Amino acid sequence: MKNSYFILLLLSIFACTEKEPDPRANQPEDFKQVLDAHGDWSRWLDAEAFSYTMFHETNLTQENHFFNLDSRKGRIDAQNFQIGFDGEKVWISPNRQAFGGPSVRFYHNLYFYFFSIPYIFTDPGVSVEKIEDRTLNGKSYETYSVSFASDKGDSPDDQYYMLADPETHQLEWVLYTVTFFDSPEPNLNALKYEDYRDAGGLVFPRVLTGYTLEGDYTGRIRYQVSFADVVLTEDALDDDLFEMPEKGAVVAN
Repeated sequence: MKNSYFILLLLSIFACTEKEPDPRANQPEDFKQVLDAHGDWSRWLDAEAFSYTMFHETNLTQENHFFNLDSRKGRIDAQNFQIGFDGEKVWISPNRQAFGGPSVRFYHNLYFYFFSIPYIFTDPGVSVEKIEDRTLNGKSYETYSVSFASDKGDSPDDQYYMLADPETHQLEWVLYTVTFFDSPEPNLNALKYEDYRDAGGLVFPRVLTGYTLEGDYTGRIRYQVSFADVVLTEDALDDDLFEMPEKGAVVAN
């Protein structure tokens, strides 16, 4: 009897401590095929923090990006500014003029989001559906439509289409709109994913190139960025990293 009771006690303790299944692992089978083509994507689900170095190829400037994946707190360290998101507000140091773009809030996670596709589309509130193949620059691609719940992020009306190679199922293009700036009829833009590199069992593109889109063909290059030193960790970064400095920083929109 004592042995039986001891076994039942151990089973009870194990049941209480067993990790709950991550709901993000429950994805459509077609989309899982794309995720599988990019490595062991369970590593993304298990990761707590994500960092990398990004280079703007158009002006040869460098930025270091740091994010906690659960809270999406983030920080960007650039040569002339720091941008942070503490979970509530976006801030910039030393002043708003240090960043020349139209919106600091729009920029603070822009490249993080692009760079994290397709893994980021496992987020709650994101729906991925395989649709009719689409042709771009004369090549036919498996195409996936991405939509967002109305309370998801700052721009839930954005449209994304993932274009994957029909043989490898690896992502080659993302077509997307930008509604953050309240454009009544935003244009589709094209983003090329290329030169994949392994980072701890997952693959990420070394280069992202943005193009205008003209029908089923890409037009001029809008921007190009490259990435290095990609790190995923199972430990979150210290929250102090994302806090707004007491001096020499302002809240920005």
